Amino acid sequence: MSIIEYLKKIPLFEGMNYEELQKLEKITKERSYKKGSTIIIEGEKSENVFIIKTGKVKIFKTSNDGREIILDIKGKSKIFAEVTLFDGGKNPATVVAIESSVILSISNEDLENIIRENPDMALNIIKVLNKRLKDAQSRIKNMAINDTYVRTAQALLKLIDKYGTEIEDGAMELTLNLTREELAGLVGTSRETVSRAISQFSKEKAIKIIGRRIIILDKNKLSKWLNQ
Repeated sequence: MSIIEYLKKIPLFEGMNYEELQKLEKITKERSYKKGSTIIIEGEKSENVFIIKTGKVKIFKTSNDGREIILDIKGKSKIFAEVTLFDGGKNPATVVAIESSVILSISNEDLENIIRENPDMALNIIKVLNKRLKDAQSRIKNMAINDTYVRTAQALLKLIDKYGTEIEDGAMELTLNLTREELAGLVGTSRETVSRAISQFSKEKAIKIIGRRIIILDKNKLSKWLNQ
């Protein structure tokens, strides 16, 4: 698939005609990243907006004690680093490829010029940023009112909905190959606490763990934790 054919499928660029997409294609760069490669670094000056063509990335901040606090995991067609558009600020988080990925990038300056000429695109970027704000508010609220078992169950259910693959007997396998440390970073707790939650869910036969494979055996059992 050509870059222009891919770009027109991205919600951010909905409403753009072919001529406008051609302009966008000319300023879009494509680069491949191996698993574990760093794409952007927290605190560095932000110069680009990125779109995932293939693969997945994790977005995280590093705490004072060196722990990763994972803000999100994004896959195909998702955008990141858009929060620094128009302000020329610094990257608020680090982004690392968690599997081999192909990433498109557009410089902030070039994208801002196109947005100024395209009201539909300006509205789309407002929607994207508004969703990011709501997600951040929801995460903060979740951290404040829910214990780590509930947050772990929530994280697993969210991940399985986005990245799950159905296997035998209606079970779903999470195709992310996350470490316990990464799952803990996503939940916002320690590895030991996540391990206890995982152990409890396994005893209840809600999930099954095989190495790094996480298999959801019964979503309903896992969902019951959200009502406790």
